Amino acid sequence: MSSSVVVVGSFNVDHVWRCESLPAPGATIAGRYSTGPGGKGFNQAVAARRAGAPTTFLCALGDDAGGAMARGLADQDGFALSAEASTEPTGTGGIYVDARGRNTIVIGPGANAALSTAYIEQQRSLLGGAKVVLAQLESPVETIEAALAIARDAGVTTVLNAAPADAPSSIGLLKLADILTPNETEFAALLGRHVGERIDADDVAALDGASLHALCRKLVGNGTVVVTLGAVGVFVSHAEETLRGDTQPYYRVGAEQVQVADTTGAGDAFNGALVASLAQDPDAAFARHVRFANQFAGKSTEKEGAAVAMPHFTPADV
Repeated sequence: MSSSVVVVGSFNVDHVWRCESLPAPGATIAGRYSTGPGGKGFNQAVAARRAGAPTTFLCALGDDAGGAMARGLADQDGFALSAEASTEPTGTGGIYVDARGRNTIVIGPGANAALSTAYIEQQRSLLGGAKVVLAQLESPVETIEAALAIARDAGVTTVLNAAPADAPSSIGLLKLADILTPNETEFAALLGRHVGERIDADDVAALDGASLHALCRKLVGNGTVVVTLGAVGVFVSHAEETLRGDTQPYYRVGAEQVQVADTTGAGDAFNGALVASLAQDPDAAFARHVRFANQFAGKSTEKEGAAVAMPHFTPADV
């Protein structure tokens, strides 16, 4: 079995409440409930497949209805799913979405926390045969390090979505990523944790390009950093010696104009589409991949949900 994209990460059964406003501490409010698939890894695998790339998802699942859901949905979307069996229940997520499409999320890791380095070692040929390997931080950090190290040793492009913001990480892990893709909150957290630079997440988007580029270079010396900035768009920072086909070391790409229904999973949509585009046309300028990922992520916000909201939209459609 071979895939051009391999995603290593989490699957959750999402429990979603849609409310007029996000609940405040101590408040009880009414909301409309729904449930469905989620987890950053699964969302990104769905996005990569729907963006046109043959995809395999590596994860850990419980022997329960949630695990069966993951396998069934992967079959429906046409991507391979390889799961380590766990005695823990399949992961869960509790999500609140307000009338403006903003969200807050609580994760119950369950089986996701049991994804082991031994299992990843068993997938060495799959990881080494991919064009791009993508991972996040809802799985044990040592497992993600092992996956990226195997891919890096094989010359595969590695992408790390350093999310969620409060997940543990290390400089060693960041150095295993050819491309690092935090949002502004995750970017600020990484700077504080690893560089000693204190910046409010709300101030990241307002920084001038040169200042933001300098912060990116402190965080990852030789890699590319893509900071997703929500409604403001995306900031890209390359090392001077590795422009990935671009003509400048840093630049911004504006957000797409869309009718937002739900921002849940928008970052996952961006990451899945980015790696799918990279895998399908590795010689294209990096800015082209970013623009496609931006368009894909924008379309994903026009429907409610996370994995289920990923559009069927490939680079050939642009």
